[in-house]
Amino acid sequence: MLFIVNDRCDLALAVDADGVHLGQGDLPFQLARKVMGPNKLIGLSTHNAEQVAAAVTVGPDYLGFGPVFTPGSKLDHDPVVGIEGLRAVRRLTALPIFAIGGIGLNHIEEVVRAGANGVAVISAVMKAPDIQHTVSDFVSRFSATASPAS
Repeated sequence: MLFIVNDRCDLALAVDADGVHLGQGDLPFQLARKVMGPNKLIGLSTHNAEQVAAAVTVGPDYLGFGPVFTPGSKLDHDPVVGIEGLRAVRRLTALPIFAIGGIGLNHIEEVVRAGANGVAVISAVMKAPDIQHTVSDFVSRFSATASPAS
């Protein structure tokens, strides 16, 4: 299992995380790469096709893309892109894409079928009555949907 710290290269290094995830307003990718070194993962959040195209040119290890659905944890989010927006950017890059924004257990199959390699969730886990059970459900549903036999 990988451990990625959001926004903070200093904290990611301090706890020897596997990498850092950067938003559009965070530390520029090239500077983050200098700070993190060549062996740590760096992901970038993207919200539209133009940002995906720009991100691909700098060489991140993966992309976050969305919000696919209305986020439960942010009021000041970018415009919702929907499943079709995710499907459209999947064609723009071979990089792994993690769907972000309003992802619930009931969305796993459709985001995977639209091209997501993974999901990032906040509200669905943090608001769950049993966090451990919910995380296990996410993992099992994602694994079942992403497996070649499905």
